[in-house]
Amino acid sequence: MKIRTMKLREAHTAADDAQTSVCSILWAADAGHIVTASSSDNAICIHDASAPSNAPKFLRNHREGVTALALSPNSTCLASGSLDHSVKLYKFPGGDFETNITRFTLPIRAVAFNKSGTILAAAGDDEGIKLVNNIDGTIARVLKGHKGSVTSLAFDPKTEYLASLDSIGTVIFWELQSGSTLHVLKAIAPNNGTDVSVMNILAWSPDGELLAVPGLKNNVVMYDRDTAEKLFSLSGDHVEPVCFLSWSPNGKYIATSGLDKQILIWDVDKKQDIERQKFSECISCMAWKPEGNALAVIDVKGKYGVWESAVPSTMKSPTEDIPGLCSKNNNGLLLFDEEEEPCASGNLSDLNEDSHGEFEPLSRKRFRKHSNYDGWEEDFNDELETVPKVEIRKKAFYGHKENLSGKSGSRNTMVTAGPKMQEAFQPGATPAQPGKRHFLCYNMLGSITTMEHEGYSHIEIDFHDTNSGPRVSAMTDYFGFTMASLNEKGSVFANPCKGDKNMSTLMYRPFSSWANNSEWSMRFEGEEVRAIALGSGWVAAITNLNSLRIFTEGGLQRYILSLDGPVVTAAGYKDELAVVTHISPPLPTDEQILEFRVFNICHGSQPLRGRLPLTPGSNLTWFGFSEEGQLSSFDSKGILRVFTSQFGGTWLPLFSASKIKKSEENYWVAGLNASKLFCIVCKLPETFPQSTPKPVLTLLDLSFPLAASDLGADSLENEFMMSNMHLSWIQRSIEERAASGLDTTLLDDEAFNVETALDRCILRLIASCCNSDKPVRATELVKLLSLEKSVRGAIKLVTALKLPSLAERFNGIVEEKLLSERDGNTALPDSKSKYSGSLKTEVASTKFFTAEINRAAEAAVVSPAHILPSTSNVRPRNSEEPTKDRNGKNEESKTMTLGRTMDLKVTEKVNANGVHNPREATKATKVDKPCSSRPSNPFAKSSSNQESPSLFDSLKKMKKTDVKGKL
Repeated sequence: MKIRTMKLREAHTAADDAQTSVCSILWAADAGHIVTASSSDNAICIHDASAPSNAPKFLRNHREGVTALALSPNSTCLASGSLDHSVKLYKFPGGDFETNITRFTLPIRAVAFNKSGTILAAAGDDEGIKLVNNIDGTIARVLKGHKGSVTSLAFDPKTEYLASLDSIGTVIFWELQSGSTLHVLKAIAPNNGTDVSVMNILAWSPDGELLAVPGLKNNVVMYDRDTAEKLFSLSGDHVEPVCFLSWSPNGKYIATSGLDKQILIWDVDKKQDIERQKFSECISCMAWKPEGNALAVIDVKGKYGVWESAVPSTMKSPTEDIPGLCSKNNNGLLLFDEEEEPCASGNLSDLNEDSHGEFEPLSRKRFRKHSNYDGWEEDFNDELETVPKVEIRKKAFYGHKENLSGKSGSRNTMVTAGPKMQEAFQPGATPAQPGKRHFLCYNMLGSITTMEHEGYSHIEIDFHDTNSGPRVSAMTDYFGFTMASLNEKGSVFANPCKGDKNMSTLMYRPFSSWANNSEWSMRFEGEEVRAIALGSGWVAAITNLNSLRIFTEGGLQRYILSLDGPVVTAAGYKDELAVVTHISPPLPTDEQILEFRVFNICHGSQPLRGRLPLTPGSNLTWFGFSEEGQLSSFDSKGILRVFTSQFGGTWLPLFSASKIKKSEENYWVAGLNASKLFCIVCKLPETFPQSTPKPVLTLLDLSFPLAASDLGADSLENEFMMSNMHLSWIQRSIEERAASGLDTTLLDDEAFNVETALDRCILRLIASCCNSDKPVRATELVKLLSLEKSVRGAIKLVTALKLPSLAERFNGIVEEKLLSERDGNTALPDSKSKYSGSLKTEVASTKFFTAEINRAAEAAVVSPAHILPSTSNVRPRNSEEPTKDRNGKNEESKTMTLGRTMDLKVTEKVNANGVHNPREATKATKVDKPCSSRPSNPFAKSSSNQESPSLFDSLKKMKKTDVKGKL
């Protein structure tokens, strides 16, 4: 046989001319591109196969040399492993970087896609082969058993086995369904030891019946797929060990390269070599052209080329009659048909939910035809089929593992069909998924994730704000924790009963402590922890015996309380612990009967207790506190409720998912604040997020589910109700702080600002009522105004709109308020004397006051363009600029609400600055009055030099006159 030679062109340059590298070469499925890489170069080169003289495209995302390449079956996703310990994914052929799919602690030597492109196997010098879900980046399984560096990986075409080969010549057959080893063949391939310039390689035949492995006698040995028995070997003219081999697409031929610097082409059926090629360097990698008769090669120096007509033209083409994979156009690969691309692709960007159902029948048919594979129960194993099968598996998996009732909104509850009591759940936790990392806790502070490995789990704690959160090292979990809680100081974990002694474990782990050995744990024999919570200086655990156990931060067992029913969930916030329990079996209409209790751990009290409302037919899916400490709940129908002290304590519906969500979306709640709901949007049928990649929080506005009003001002009405609720919360906080003897100045200012904003909203609503001819509603609204300027603005507004009867009624309302104030009543129905004070002034004549109001209304000339007040022109009480008296001292401006006395603090401050009476204050103000141009505003004073008496000044004069009369 004549030995042929061919010239190669340089693709990668080694740092040292004497250095040899492990180089890789691939041929894309459409035969249009060739991909090369070298362990001495951090660049991946994408060459145009039809024009090799053109400059290639370089991908330089790795920091060190690239040791392994793999293309997904339809060549839409490229994977690369490197000496920098990372595995990266790219779009192909564009080369856009997708993601770092996984990382190792040592260099990577081999990567491989499964037949459908959904699973990527990666291995190297580390112990263990990682099987990575290419759709979401989660690690599905880690296979351990090799003693040396893994140099080659190959999925069998029937997606039942994975074969791996290491540097010391051991081959392992892995069963993907269980992750167990089927066969271990030791020392059947050359032992390369620590020589990383030579890589042992193995490969499955295209029909999956044979596994080809380099032998110990410079040959290639074939092993049976099921029994791993040696069937036959290919022995020829290789005088040194075989270092690479590649099956032709139809499985009739196999190309082998050896350390003797030659390539042999073998006819497998005849067990003889039919062609050969000699090179100046050892060939490191080869790839058959997907169509036609050509072989791409690359040597250890980084030079590549194409061997045209590798198989003699007198013999059958290497791409003719591809077994078991026929297509309608007879091109040999059904897997590469256009209609199969969406489900066969491993590309993260190309997969979508919409393609699942469309290709499902075809995928099932193909698997029934070529394999006895029936589908697997576990999550990872389903990924090893096709993407359409994943959707069906998820529905069955959730129903089996979660025991859900099948309701679309149910998330991490455990309810079976029919009126059955909801089982306990931990807020922010997601169900365990074999081979995948999942959440033990996810809240507004951070997250705790875990993933099980061969009898133990790896727990990681991450904070959303990495700058402010402490750095917490990862933890190895030998207890199998299934729930966790997290706050600024530490984390607590618990697991269900397990082991021979049927014991449940509770463990607290502080992030920092002044003492050593501050971590502690508790064991409960015959008692199972169902829910846990964490607060300021305490840890709580609720068990299946309806016992609430309270521990201190140091592990002291402080309280043990008996609850009235089985626990559903629990949450902590500072000193408060909230627990939800069942109080009776569900109603026949499948409505859960739940009760909530709030305990103050610091004071040993129970300030709140009552029924927890749920939407009929729903389950509780999240429970906790807002950032401001408001108790909140979220049910499977998408209704968020927040507890308020109004009406003696009740729940307000502040969000309804049905108002805004799309039919294919589901909301997984993470937390909330005073105005926003923080959640993760999940695409159905998913009901909870995956931990990898890190989910993105979506912020949704809180709003009451209002009815469609005939006023047509839904946003204003919602703002009005939200402001009232916010004001109620502030008032409660002020009362609590005052009862504790704490300063309430900041809350007073916040209350005043909310009052101001509320008045602006009411004025806009009054304008809408006037325009919609709703005078009765406008009259109701004016009674709710809090500030003097707001009342004057309302009167000016209706005067400008030429509604004299309404203006007269507004005047009558103000007059009634003054008369009631004279009898000692509060000035405004919605005002609280705790922060605003009350006005108790004697009015000499109500007629005089009415005249003042009328004079102010008649003096108002407001153009229609400036009817509504601008928020930028309303200055809050504590933001007004001070004026100066004749001595140059600052004098505080005085703002007073209608029907209220002057704040004593302001009065004292004015007196301290040398102003002894209102006349002097007014005089000082006039001396240094700043001149500024402002837009028309019903709240602003007249700009004329001779100011008309204000309502505030008139009240002061009347009070002074009455005082003199009494004297």
